[in-house]
Amino acid sequence: MQTDKSTNCPAPATFDSASHMQSDRELAAQDIVQYLKVHERKEILQFLTCGSVDDGKSTLIGRLLHDTDVVYTDHLEALERDSKRAGRTGGELDLSLLVDGLQAEREQGITIDVAYRYFSTSSRKFIIADCPGHEQYTRNMATGASNCELAVILIDARHGVLPQTKQHTYVANLLGIRNVVIAINKMDLMSYDQQRFNAIRADFQNYLDALAIPNVQFIPISAKQGDNVVRRSTEMPWYQGPTLLSYLHTIPVAKQRLAGSFRMVVQRVNRPDENFRGYSGTIASGVIRTGQTITLYPSGLQTTVDRIVTMDGDLAEAHAPMAVTLTLTDNVDSSRGDVFVAKGHPLKENRSIHAKLVWMDDSPLRLERKYIMKHGASKVLASVSDIGHRIGIEDLTQQPVKQLVKNDIGYCRLALDKSIYFDTYYNNRVLGGFILIDRLSNRTVGAGMIEPDQEGEMCRTSSSRPTSIPLAVNGTRADSETNQARHAKPLAAII
Repeated sequence: MQTDKSTNCPAPATFDSASHMQSDRELAAQDIVQYLKVHERKEILQFLTCGSVDDGKSTLIGRLLHDTDVVYTDHLEALERDSKRAGRTGGELDLSLLVDGLQAEREQGITIDVAYRYFSTSSRKFIIADCPGHEQYTRNMATGASNCELAVILIDARHGVLPQTKQHTYVANLLGIRNVVIAINKMDLMSYDQQRFNAIRADFQNYLDALAIPNVQFIPISAKQGDNVVRRSTEMPWYQGPTLLSYLHTIPVAKQRLAGSFRMVVQRVNRPDENFRGYSGTIASGVIRTGQTITLYPSGLQTTVDRIVTMDGDLAEAHAPMAVTLTLTDNVDSSRGDVFVAKGHPLKENRSIHAKLVWMDDSPLRLERKYIMKHGASKVLASVSDIGHRIGIEDLTQQPVKQLVKNDIGYCRLALDKSIYFDTYYNNRVLGGFILIDRLSNRTVGAGMIEPDQEGEMCRTSSSRPTSIPLAVNGTRADSETNQARHAKPLAAII
């Protein structure tokens, strides 16, 4: 695992936030058309803030928005009024109010629902999901994490690592987030003490090692005072690593999706007239090019891509996560829910799957009860036939149970009323993830991540399909997938 073993490690990349923001504003003032063109081509990084209650998640996001100059003047004026009326900072500017918009959130000083905020610098755009810290809102946190590529786990320097800190870290890892920042917040309340920072890091390191998260960065911050968030702190000269914003600029965007083989779930058959038939969807992973041979599931037919049609015209190639319409050289029967994949990289097929299941409903999971499984764009009836174990988040133990209750995570076997075509969640979030829906209330009751079968008999590849070619995932061949997936498996974008 790549982590900063000492507080004197150099920043992974240099980034001058002040100069970047200044150049962005100057370009906008000089040539607004060019600014919009540059802005349109910027990479987008989606990340979430999570952790235990009152660790400062909303304040951190407010600090990022404030110090990157994306808060409008009238919003600042309103924030000053709200800080005096509803703030918890003694009349000073309460930056958490920029994010906590619900009345109940402001009254209680907590985050309840997932809040999304946006900001940008001259080189990258950011989408932030501010997730609640209370245990009863863990399902909201899982929803916010499902599309993110990085998690910022906050720890209050006064209290250290708490059970909910581990819960959120485990869920983020379960959902395939491989880049984690451990932001030890409120260092100002601990007099910016280096020994306190080192003690918390040492306490949490063993847990992170057990999860085998590939990239971890510890950063001491004060969200309230702005230390090491956007600008480097003068109060902690002992820390020579990156600020939070500079580290966010070093994370490769959508690397895993581009590295995988091509997959696209058909969302709609586009036929505006008798001369055009296209298949529309969002590319789940990989790259597709005109003239490329693809396999259609479930039919198993092979055909060639004729055109890649987008709102901006035809393209020679497209990649995840672009929304495209593909036309094919052959007249084939394909409809919503079908999957297009690259030739030679088949999907798995089965009516029985193993999965890690996050239970989200107030009522416990009932074995053998029929639920609607939404997988990709298709739906099948499914029941949980067996619960192998529940995962103890605190110590990562496997606990035998007969049912799962809200916020439990268990390893389960599901029986389906018909076969589905899928990837493991580690390889593909869209085709490896699913949700369970109660048939009577239509509530989403659970979300699952398909696991590689430990015995090897379940996740077979259909014998009528082309032979599977081992894929590379982060430099590791898929034939060692089972061992990897036990630790770092990427809830899917379908939540």
